[in-house]
Amino acid sequence: MAGVFHCRPVLPPPVLVPAATRRLVLLTSLAAASTMDGASASASASFPDAKTKKVTTVFVAGSTGKTGKRVVEKLLEKGFGVVAGTTDVGRARGSLPQDPNLKLVRADVTEGADKLVEAVRGADAVICATGFRRSFDPFAPWKVDNLGTVNLVEACRKAGVKRFILVSSILVNGAAMGQLLNPAYIVLNLFGLVLVAKLQAEKYIRGSGINYTIVRPGGLTEQPPTGSIVMAPEDTLYEGSISRDQVAEVAVEALLCPEESSYKVVEIITRADAPNRPLKDMFASIKQK
Repeated sequence: MAGVFHCRPVLPPPVLVPAATRRLVLLTSLAAASTMDGASASASASFPDAKTKKVTTVFVAGSTGKTGKRVVEKLLEKGFGVVAGTTDVGRARGSLPQDPNLKLVRADVTEGADKLVEAVRGADAVICATGFRRSFDPFAPWKVDNLGTVNLVEACRKAGVKRFILVSSILVNGAAMGQLLNPAYIVLNLFGLVLVAKLQAEKYIRGSGINYTIVRPGGLTEQPPTGSIVMAPEDTLYEGSISRDQVAEVAVEALLCPEESSYKVVEIITRADAPNRPLKDMFASIKQK
């Protein structure tokens, strides 16, 4: 499972979104809307407050992706036990650190919740850093970034995992923000409506009752950090970039300060002139919705 595409990619040739993809978006959106209230009511009893529970073991979905790999490394640095979910254990063994606190398991979020239950069982938290790989399948973004995330949440419900961190993207709600003509919003959605898929996954998480933090980074860069992190409330940022290293740092910090980060959606970029503030303080400054 690869990392999420940059929010500022090179413009590709015009691509027509297949009518079947648009129909799938509409049908899935309607189904999610009709079941969300019921899911929220039933899940609230399934997920007691996880703010005070100490997290020691974390399952990482998308662990061999560009962001997921950094999340694994950051967790190990902080002393967590890590269960790395991957579609290719051999590849993961060659790319992830050799560490006694790291366990590799096969886990494909597109194969359904039931097959993921054993992979996440025993973890205290899940960090989802999945992202579709570019292919000829027009439904790939929907299968991974929406339905795959939903499968992972459902696996958490069945396995009793109470904390969920999602790495999403800024501009997922670009239509409501008045950013329909933003080049990044247009280009990313050419790839199977990936931002729409991510937004639907976010809505499902928020209605599930699980203790969540959704991290929406700007355009992802491979370079080391060059500025300080700026954190803003949801549907605020529509441009900017951030190092994948800093995205991993924010995702892991959300586990370390649950009182400040639980049930929040935050957007992050970096700016050279921004003050260097503790992430805990930045999380605390964001109001819950």
